[in-house]
This record gives sequence, structure tokens and C-alpha cells, in this order.
Amino acid sequence: MTAWDVLINRDDLRRAELRHAAEKIDLAEGEVLLEVERFALTANNITYGIMGDSFGYWKFFPAPDGLGRIPVWGFAKVIESKAPDAPVGLRIFGYLPMSSHFTARLSKGRNGLVDTAAHRAELPPTYNAYSEAPEDEMDDHRALLRPLLMTSWLLDDFLAEDESVGSLVLSSASSKTAMGLAWFARRRGLEVVGLTSPSNAAKLAELGLYDRIVTYDEARSLSAKAPAVFVDFAGDPQVTSAVHTALGEGLSRSIIVGATRWQADRTPVDLPGPTPALFFAPDQIRKRAAEWGYEELDVRFMAALRAFVADAAWLNVRQHVGPEALLAAYHDVLEGRARPDEGHIIRPV
Repeated sequence: MTAWDVLINRDDLRRAELRHAAEKIDLAEGEVLLEVERFALTANNITYGIMGDSFGYWKFFPAPDGLGRIPVWGFAKVIESKAPDAPVGLRIFGYLPMSSHFTARLSKGRNGLVDTAAHRAELPPTYNAYSEAPEDEMDDHRALLRPLLMTSWLLDDFLAEDESVGSLVLSSASSKTAMGLAWFARRRGLEVVGLTSPSNAAKLAELGLYDRIVTYDEARSLSAKAPAVFVDFAGDPQVTSAVHTALGEGLSRSIIVGATRWQADRTPVDLPGPTPALFFAPDQIRKRAAEWGYEELDVRFMAALRAFVADAAWLNVRQHVGPEALLAAYHDVLEGRARPDEGHIIRPV
């Protein structure tokens, strides 16, 4: 077994290194060794790194001091087991590290498997859950879109509770989560305006997901049908200020989701209008699961996922194999060089 981890400097996301892991791992009772098969790499993972300390994302997969293992979503297979609920050969989908292998303490939970390791006990249950995942022709799309589109779908569900909303303004409009929200919201008849960098504007406009595309340098002159909701995937205080100022009294709510513009000056600024409020997807999952049950929630979401994929002929899935390819793709995503119409799938071997 040739095992490795990609480790990120927690104070400087540009500093990433490949480090070989132990060749032999002695499992404790209840533990399994998993071989990572494939995972997606998106702007969402950069948000995990930026918010790693404040939201506990660095805690899921321990690393040496000062370093971290950014979580990703994908598939892995049990290759050694001392856990009766997770036999060798079991294939799962869930939260993984950017690694070739990792250990987990898997046992059956209420809805699939759960990692019950002590260091994950206080972390959100949504991220500790793993589902059995037989191979499927949609596996690349599931790895790429299931976590992102789940957030998009839950956001749209959350926003649909307010029937007065006239439009949405989305920052980081080229991120897959924003693109998914735009698709869902426009199906409900809402006007959706996308904010993006000049380098992405033309390509994003071609995809037809937004009613209008506005570049960040034009944000102070944007307009949108009132009452408007600003959904912030970028986390750039200057952009937020520009949107609040431009929309004025027509802005009814401001919602924080991500921080893809990680290089932005994060000095707080005084904002006119509504105080930004955080949207945390696991909270909406818990709410709907209590009302519908987890099985019905999953059925509804999978129908939404399949409908989106069927309408996304523009989406090109790019395959990257091996740790060096992972590092190159990571820096492309980190620096904003990833194209809006591409999705990146990493295969460790």
C-alpha cells in the first residue's frame, strides 16, 4: 500500500504539500481502513479551509500542528476492517480527506453508517454520516454535485418559505452551489442576478443559468426586482457593501453561505440594510428530516439532482489521477482558475 496525504498550511492555503503516510496501520477494534476511490474538488472545499477554525472543519481529519486536511466529498472502499458493521469490500459515500487512505470508526446509525471516533463526537452529524454506495453510472456527478446541490436545494427550500421575494442576487456566481441555486430559483419564477469576476462573465452568461450577469466592478450599479435577497458565496466585505448600497431599501435579506474570495480584505465594513445572517445547511436538513423523514428527504433531493444533471449538458467533468494532479487542480481552484462549466474529479490512483 502506497499511502499519502495532501496537507495544507492552515494560515496560508497556498502552501500545500504531499506527505507519504505510514505503510502499515494497526487498526483498533471498531476501526476500518478505507481506500479513497474518487472525490470532487470545488470552491466549496476552499471555503472549508477558510472557515476551518471557526466551523471546526480542520477537526474531522487530524493532521500535524499547523497543518490541516481539507475535507472533500466522494467515494471510498473498506480494505481492512475490525468493525462488524463495515466489512471489507463495503463502498461508501461521504466526507473524506484529500488522501489516498484514511481510518474511521464506522458503526450503523439511524440512517446508514456513522463515524463514531472521539474527535468527531462534537461535530455536526451530517458530516459524520456515510451511506452505502454501490457503483452507479452517475458516480462522478454524485461526487461533484451531491454535497453542493444539496446546499443549493436546501437554500432554495429555505428561501421559498418567503413568498414575497422578487429576486436573488448571488455572489461567486460561477461556484457550483450558486449555479444550482440559480437553476432551482428560476424554476420557481424568480429573477436571479449573478455576480462574478470579469474573467468568468462571458462563459457564465452562455450557460443560461442567470437572468443577468454583473461583474464585481459593476456591483455598485446593479439593480434587481424588489424585495431582493443577497446570497453571499464569496465572503468579500467590499462586494457585500456594494450590493447593500446599490439595492438600498429594495434589499430585504442578506444571507452568508461561503467564502470563495478567500484573498479578499476581510476588514468588517458598516453595512446599510439588513444584517447578514448565516445559512447552515445541516440546520435545514434537521428541520425537513423532522417533517418528512430522512428517507423522503433523500428521495426528493435525488429527484432534484437527476433533473439538474439532465439539464446540465454544459457541465464537463475533468478527471485528475494521482497526488501531483490533485495538487495542480487544488491550486487552480484556489486561485480561481477553474472554469464555470467544468467539474474536477480526483482519483488518487
